Amino acid sequence: MFSRKRSSLIPVPLILAASLSTSRTTYSGSLVAGHLTSSSGYPVADFDSKCSSIASQLNSSISNATVRFAELVTQGTNITFTDSDRDPSCVIEPFFLPASLIVPADVCRISLDVQTSGRSGIHMETWLPRNWTGRFLSTGNGGVGGCIQFPDMAYTSSLGFATVGTNNGHDGFSGQSFLNNSDVLEDFVYRSIHTGVVVGKEITKTFYGHEHTKSYYIGCSTGGRQGLKSIQDFPEDFDGVVAGAPGNQWNKLMDDFSHTFNLTGTPDAPSFVPAEAWVNIVNPDILKQCDTIDGVEDGVIEDPHLCNYAPSPNIICSEDSKATRCITPEQADTVRKVFSPFFIGDEFIYPRLVPGSEISDALSMVLAGDVATFSTEWFKFVVNSDPNLDVKTLGPSDWKKCIAQDPFNISTFKGDISAFKNRGGKLLSYHGQADSLVSPENSEIYYDHVSSTMDLSTSQMDEFYRLFRVSGMFHCFTGPGAWNVGQGLFGDTSPGSDYTDPEKNVLMATVRWVEEGTAPETIEGTKFVNDTNSLGVEISRKHCRFPLRNTYDGMGDSTKPESWSCQPVSDP
Repeated sequence: MFSRKRSSLIPVPLILAASLSTSRTTYSGSLVAGHLTSSSGYPVADFDSKCSSIASQLNSSISNATVRFAELVTQGTNITFTDSDRDPSCVIEPFFLPASLIVPADVCRISLDVQTSGRSGIHMETWLPRNWTGRFLSTGNGGVGGCIQFPDMAYTSSLGFATVGTNNGHDGFSGQSFLNNSDVLEDFVYRSIHTGVVVGKEITKTFYGHEHTKSYYIGCSTGGRQGLKSIQDFPEDFDGVVAGAPGNQWNKLMDDFSHTFNLTGTPDAPSFVPAEAWVNIVNPDILKQCDTIDGVEDGVIEDPHLCNYAPSPNIICSEDSKATRCITPEQADTVRKVFSPFFIGDEFIYPRLVPGSEISDALSMVLAGDVATFSTEWFKFVVNSDPNLDVKTLGPSDWKKCIAQDPFNISTFKGDISAFKNRGGKLLSYHGQADSLVSPENSEIYYDHVSSTMDLSTSQMDEFYRLFRVSGMFHCFTGPGAWNVGQGLFGDTSPGSDYTDPEKNVLMATVRWVEEGTAPETIEGTKFVNDTNSLGVEISRKHCRFPLRNTYDGMGDSTKPESWSCQPVSDP
């Protein structure tokens, strides 16, 4: 996921990691009737003493690695991360990258550094659960950042995965380390994840006494791109990959942030639309035009492809109007352009901002009157190698330069992933349909690119690659829709629910697909009232695999999944 500063206009979810600190069953890996069942797993004789002695063993067996520490962390322990664990800029509350974390299950936590070249290296952690299922898993990263995703490590290790996470080859949410150092950049693009996997698997084998049975990956945004990069370049690393909102076509994505700034201008420009206008004027107008296209007025645009929004005449006032109920013609033109695809001349570059996403991260990052931070850092420290670059002056020639450079193929757009397919690999991708940072249409473009490159029909794609469109989800999580699909540490505590049910959990759906051959037809998402577990379920909806469209039956309770079905797209 990208780093973010949430707008005060958007409610912050109150799901706490503490909700997972209560008694939790760990699982061995078998699946019965769609649910995980517990068993003996792969126990380690005297787990505690093994954890206390593993550091010296690893220091002598893993080349170019130095273990910082190995420690036993018991269930319910509240870990407060120090500056030595990660850069202070990595702390983003409340739950994305929190300052502290309650660990849901006993783990042996191992911290180490691995040198990747004479002037680069990674910091990584391996969390080995007491009741191991035999499965291995790698987590990903976010933005241009170098921050271990500790919540993802806690989540997946609690499910019995031997889990690794890395700092992506540098510390903190800055790309400054890329400046004039292609080795650090190489770590960021692909080598950090791959190195973490190779070393992590060796650590897992050393600790448990035998190799893992299956290998998995989960990540979103940059983490989604990293998952695709692994499939494309290291198809043997994983048996199953969960890639959320993948930021592939990376160079074009960086261009798009710059392009969007050129459309909006700075906050003092006549073209600029302030946050209050997006929230109080534009968004209600969008919902008035598009919310009920799916047959339900619920604040969720089920399929933004059907929403061809243009500002209504009644929200456009005269140039000199200072009214808070309308926008000027110039601002209306900005709105139209923002919701249009990005072209350089006649060349299509990147999909539009989708209607319905304008009140999410867009307010603080994309539509805030500045170039988004990660694009700023990419152009300064990679494209131009100039820390003093004025990114507000960038234009088409700069964007073309960015696309052409493509260091280490960070575009991550290879269409031939047959090596992954042929070894039985499974790719489950999901993308929020109200994502303002990585357009959800980008995931459809990549899916179609793979289908075309490999000359595969939809049914043939379904054998190994399924894309789920999650309506009403912002970037990676939260939003007005049923966004909770088991993608992280958001413990579902609603009555009768099971957060590890493969029907509702993208990770465990992938496990079942890999290990039992049962592919997910839908993923049932949940939206809690005020995004708070204890207040009950507001919406449940089964999200469809692309290219099917979720369709309301017109009669039942629209908040229940049985009132919707996946239907073929039949646009006029």
